[in-house]
Amino acid sequence: MGRTGSAVLPLHYGRVPPWLSSRMANLGRVIVEAIVIEYGREELFRRLAHPQWFQAFGAVMGMDWHSSGITTSVLGALKRGLAPVQWELGVHVCGGRGRESRKTPVELMGLSDRLGLDGQELARASRLVAKVDGSAVQDGYALYLHGFILGDDGSWVVVQQGMSEERRAARRYHWLSDGLESFVESPHAAIDGVPSAEPIVNLTDGRAAPARAAQIALVREGPDAVVRALRDHRSAWRLAGGRVVSDDVLTLPFHHDVRPEDVIGRRLHAAIAAAHARAPLDFAELLLTPGVGARTVFALALAGEVVHGAPARFSDPARFSLAHGGKDGHPYPVPRRVYDETIRVLTQAVSRAKLGQADKLSAIRRLDVEARRLERTARSVDVDAFIEREWDRSPEWDGMTVMGPAAAVRSRVRRPAVRALGDSRRATGVAGESGEAASREQLTLPLMA
Repeated sequence: MGRTGSAVLPLHYGRVPPWLSSRMANLGRVIVEAIVIEYGREELFRRLAHPQWFQAFGAVMGMDWHSSGITTSVLGALKRGLAPVQWELGVHVCGGRGRESRKTPVELMGLSDRLGLDGQELARASRLVAKVDGSAVQDGYALYLHGFILGDDGSWVVVQQGMSEERRAARRYHWLSDGLESFVESPHAAIDGVPSAEPIVNLTDGRAAPARAAQIALVREGPDAVVRALRDHRSAWRLAGGRVVSDDVLTLPFHHDVRPEDVIGRRLHAAIAAAHARAPLDFAELLLTPGVGARTVFALALAGEVVHGAPARFSDPARFSLAHGGKDGHPYPVPRRVYDETIRVLTQAVSRAKLGQADKLSAIRRLDVEARRLERTARSVDVDAFIEREWDRSPEWDGMTVMGPAAAVRSRVRRPAVRALGDSRRATGVAGESGEAASREQLTLPLMA
């Protein structure tokens, strides 16, 4: 088990409004159910431990696509949404933010009694994970959130987050129990956060084994030896310049608006093309959902990619915010009518799949397959113009933000001027057939195998 990457997450404050909170719980539940049905609980846990997938998951729910708030809101939505089906799925969400995080050991003990698991060991794991990221990894971020997702078989995922008010940024940590052999020897599935110019001490790195052994020896020698060795160690570290040990860095920008350079244009183009090409066939004949148009199919295409996509496809989480917008009005207000249709269609598909009738869930998978097929020849899409059209139709789709309805807030949401298609293509970084982003100034993301 090793790290899967790190990411910059601008620190945002505020709460999720009730009209979005309930929808996030419903959409989160149905997406999790679809993943468990299609791929199993182990795959769900692997995805929750993947930083890019987790960010895309929150973005498709209508949260601010780049902010630290995704971590809190996604875990909260899953805890609420999965509560009615947790025993059916065998997935239980414990912990949370602040005081809720301190309840985690008690919640784990209660679940263990019902599941026949070793509650003391699980509670120890929860506390030790928090101690490792709070003490063994000294990066200037104070932990304030701890989410522990437990499976019926004792497998688990931990997602926790720390903040640095000075940097106005957050760092998210991912843990996965599968294959975990040691809590202190390269245990993280991923660490997401802000690269720092200050020294970062990571005593869980494999190269830090001599340092850990030396600390134990120093403690046995008494306080004077500890103080003297610590002073010498920090001096040597600063002379060496100090380095972040991770090579893979996911850097999310601080600007709120979604810009062409934040999106891999050929993937967006393919999703739009698939939605328009397959909407009548999939939803009139296969999904048997009358009245659903291409706009809802487009949202379902992105939601379907969250269910079926490979890790490398989540390197531009901003793209997934184009499914249901964002509560802050970026990239556009949350289209509540479209959001509700997405939940309704996915819920109906999952319900039928539970009864052994997987035709509708398969249709959503085929929509994702179609988008990937079209992506081979897609070049780019005018992201600015797409967002502008969404704003124009937002009142029709009952668009809403934390500031109010779309029509009332449009003049208050700052957005860049719409650029020509040629400029958008260059900004998106689509180059020839490869389609790889040429600019990495605002978005630096590892591609996972």
